[in-house]
Amino acid sequence: MAAIRLLPVIISAAIHWSMGGAAEAFYLRTGENVGTEITLDVAGVSVTYSKNHRGIDHGSIFQEKDRKAIESNQLNYDWYRENGEDPTLSEMAFIRPLKHVAPRLELLGFNLERVRREYDAVAKGWLDERQSFQDDEPIPDLMSFAEFCKFVTSHPLDSLDDTFILGTDSASEKMIRGRFDGMQFERIPAYRSYDNDAYSERSFFGGLVGIIHPYSVLRVLAEANEDAPVVWQYGPLVEAGWATEREFVPHARRTETFLIATEGSSDVHILKHALALLRPGIADFFRFIDVSESHPFSGTGSLVKFAEGLTKIDVQNQVIFVFDNDAEGLDAHQRLSTLTMPANMRGIMLPELEEFRQFPAQGPEGLRDSDINRRAAAIECYLDLKVGGHPPAKVLWTNYKKSLDTYQGALEYKESYSKEFLKQTSVTLAEGVYDVSKIESVLDLLVAECTAIAVDQWDPNM
Repeated sequence: MAAIRLLPVIISAAIHWSMGGAAEAFYLRTGENVGTEITLDVAGVSVTYSKNHRGIDHGSIFQEKDRKAIESNQLNYDWYRENGEDPTLSEMAFIRPLKHVAPRLELLGFNLERVRREYDAVAKGWLDERQSFQDDEPIPDLMSFAEFCKFVTSHPLDSLDDTFILGTDSASEKMIRGRFDGMQFERIPAYRSYDNDAYSERSFFGGLVGIIHPYSVLRVLAEANEDAPVVWQYGPLVEAGWATEREFVPHARRTETFLIATEGSSDVHILKHALALLRPGIADFFRFIDVSESHPFSGTGSLVKFAEGLTKIDVQNQVIFVFDNDAEGLDAHQRLSTLTMPANMRGIMLPELEEFRQFPAQGPEGLRDSDINRRAAAIECYLDLKVGGHPPAKVLWTNYKKSLDTYQGALEYKESYSKEFLKQTSVTLAEGVYDVSKIESVLDLLVAECTAIAVDQWDPNM
């Protein structure tokens, strides 16, 4: 019965990350029927495909909220209408705007720096191959990565004609190339005219830029196609019996997540809540030590020993050790820096902020403005310190750190500021009363360091 419900399709013979046309278009051009396809599309252009099996698992770039039913050109809707059947299960897909996919791509290691390195590797490989031919043909002046990005971003996908062109004669091929007709295609690394199974100007463009990993392509496209939908539609494949729905699971995989190890329980609660409120689109990439009963490695000393232990036993988890921006945190971070840490681990201090250069501090000489960076800025200092009905926020100097020749300080009423933050919801934040600018800077640093870990582990030979 599934075969009656599905339209026949044809899959391009290009490599799995080449960008080709829609399956229905290939069928119309060739008349061949070779099975049911599944693709990862952006604005209707396929960046990957598989036939009669799931293929690449793209669940990591989506979340559960992205799962929904959308119309499919692989379904025979006449059959559903004639038989009074509901096509919803066969239409199931993950769909997410490219601007919301991009942050997830970065945490998977696909930032623009990684894409540049990959592009340069492709270009070098292509030049080496051409030079090995030892013929008299001149070697083209390949696009630099900057030129390639400019080329990609100069042609937003929704500006390209997606009209299906059936013919294979020269006039039709010229129409398919559209605005790109006459372009010096040889300047694009690995370009081969016989590999491009385009059927429209848009799909032809996809074939030109699809020379790197599909996620790298998406990351570059994100610079000029923020609202373009990224679609992974699995319903037809499941309907045809080639896969089961349980194979399509969203969210970051365990090996792709980052364990965030902190000095204390309050840091865990604050960071988890901040991610849920301010970075919900990537919050599933972060895991924390269970502090439901107590923190097993509380304090800077214990956290450094924990890091040292993980380093010695070669743990494969991606781990970030987070220290406060105070004297204790600075001392611990300096001790951590003496360890030879693997690429999957990093230690960071909470960021230094200009707001902390002149911060009220109470000591033996009274209350005066002081620079509390690296001296007294625990994570509570990054919250809104104007809430809770307390007097103006200040830190109290406590003990002297002889090794650093500086005093350690603590924020007065810090538990109260923490409780006020944990009460915040997306609704209260939308009202704009609570200031999240400082905790945003913490999340920016955390995400940047996690991205750096993911990028550093990239193998150009994969």
